[in-house]
Amino acid sequence: MFATIDVEDGTTMRAYVARPSSPGPHRAILVFQDALGVNVSLREVADDLAAHGFVAVAPELFHRFAPGFEDTVLDMGKLMPLIRKMNTEATLADVRAAHRWVTAQPDVDAKRVAAMGFCMGGRATYLANSEVPLAAAVSYYGGGIAPALLDRAPRLSGAHMFIWAAKDRGITVEQHRAVTDAVRAAGKRFVDVEFSGVDHAFFQKTTDRYDAAAAIQSWKMTLAFLDENVA
Repeated sequence: MFATIDVEDGTTMRAYVARPSSPGPHRAILVFQDALGVNVSLREVADDLAAHGFVAVAPELFHRFAPGFEDTVLDMGKLMPLIRKMNTEATLADVRAAHRWVTAQPDVDAKRVAAMGFCMGGRATYLANSEVPLAAAVSYYGGGIAPALLDRAPRLSGAHMFIWAAKDRGITVEQHRAVTDAVRAAGKRFVDVEFSGVDHAFFQKTTDRYDAAAAIQSWKMTLAFLDENVA
């Protein structure tokens, strides 16, 4: 199902919502999209998380300029103009709105909320963990965290898992290290994982970058990390 969420800047944001079959109260998780939108793959992630006991909420981060957008092809000529329209303040407003909405749900335990996301959604997850109270967060190949957002590392609330792709040309080794160095220096709990031989978007099964082995292994690690930190 989709819900409509009011954002503090006067906009409205659609979000895909998947719920467990049992009555609750449940854990909850915000699931942040990559550039392909809240597409079939992201909805499947939300459905899998619901089957694992989370109320999963996937907000449409392009809602201000491309509401309802979704795609299955990594055509950067089409996607980069959308990504460039994103900014930190708007993302933070969306994070706060999604968090307010899910914690107000009667079947959600507001103290057991996590976040996860892919690519630009990995960046949104990092922002969320530094902006709202989370128990845990998982960022898959989050671009744009270093250097612009490193100063937010001391504000991370929950344990954070960072998952990277070794062949990712958009996130350098130096940027990867800068993120973990900043989180380490801030004394925050984190896990740092790099998958060799795979590229950015290796989890996105609709693209030719999909790597089944890395996707399956990283998903098992993600669920174990969430279970450990959002009991």
